Amino acid sequence: MTNIMIQGTTSSAGKSLMCTGLCRIFKEDGYKVYPFKSQNMSSKYYTTKEGYKISTAQTLQAMAAGLEPHPSMNPILLIPKSDKGSMVVIKGEDKEDMEAVEYFKYKNTLKPMILDIYKEIESKNDIVVIEGAGSPAEINLKQNDIVNMGMAEMADAPVLLVADIDRGGVFASLYGTVMLLEEHERKRIKGLIINKFRGDKTLLDPGIKMIEEILNIPVVGTIPFAHLELVDEDSLIDYDKECNINPQTEEEMERELNKLALLLRQNMDMDYIYKIMGLDLVNN
Repeated sequence: MTNIMIQGTTSSAGKSLMCTGLCRIFKEDGYKVYPFKSQNMSSKYYTTKEGYKISTAQTLQAMAAGLEPHPSMNPILLIPKSDKGSMVVIKGEDKEDMEAVEYFKYKNTLKPMILDIYKEIESKNDIVVIEGAGSPAEINLKQNDIVNMGMAEMADAPVLLVADIDRGGVFASLYGTVMLLEEHERKRIKGLIINKFRGDKTLLDPGIKMIEEILNIPVVGTIPFAHLELVDEDSLIDYDKECNINPQTEEEMERELNKLALLLRQNMDMDYIYKIMGLDLVNN
C-alpha cells in the first residue's frame, strides 16, 4: 500500500485534475486506486445512490479510478451558505451550519475520524491519491491543519506541488509556498509541477533549472494548457465548459478522462512518481 498527495500553490492551480489524471493512469497500469480529500469546500456536490453528499472533484476521481463515488472519499464537505459560514457535511450527511470561526475550532475534533477512514481505505487499496485544498502556505490557517501538510503527515505521503503558470508568477508562487513551510514539511515535497503552460517550453527551461537549484526539488512535469470537458467545481475556470451546462454521457466522460491521462503521461515523469511511491511503473 502506498500513496501520493497533490498540493497546490493556490486554489485552481490544477490539484483536482492532477489527481483525476493520476487515478486514471494508476488504474490503467493495473493498480487498485482510491481518491481521497479529507475536507473540501464547494457549492457543487454529487449525491450518491444512497443519498450521501460528496464533492464533484472526488466524484470525478472515483470515475477515473473505476469506482462508485463514496463518502469516504471526501469525509468533510463544506457547502458555503454565506461569506462567513457553511453547511458542514460529515461522511456525506448534513451536520449543521457553522460560522468559519466556530468550524476552525471544531475541525480539530475531526482528526480521529479522518485518520480512521484513511486507514481503512489504505488497507483495501494499492494506491491512495490524496488531494490538498487551497495552499499549504496559508500560515493563518496552518494550526491544526487537516487537509494539506497535516493530512500529508497523517498519511505519511510524498507531496507533489502544482502551480498555475497561466496566471503569472509561477516561480514566485512555488518558491514562496515552499519557503513558508516548516523544514520537515518542505522535505515532504518531492516534485514540482507547472500547469497550464502555453508556448515553447525551451523558453521556460532556464527558469525550471533555476527553481530546481534554488529549492533543490525537481520539476517533474510541465503540463500544457488543454481544453478538457471535465466538470470543474472551482469558480476560477479558464473557459466555458459544455459539461458544466449539459450532462455528459459515460462515453464522453471516459474519452476526456483518457485524454487527461495521456496528457499527463506525455508531460510528467511517471517513472519518478512511481519511484517516490516505492512502486514500479508496471504492476507485475
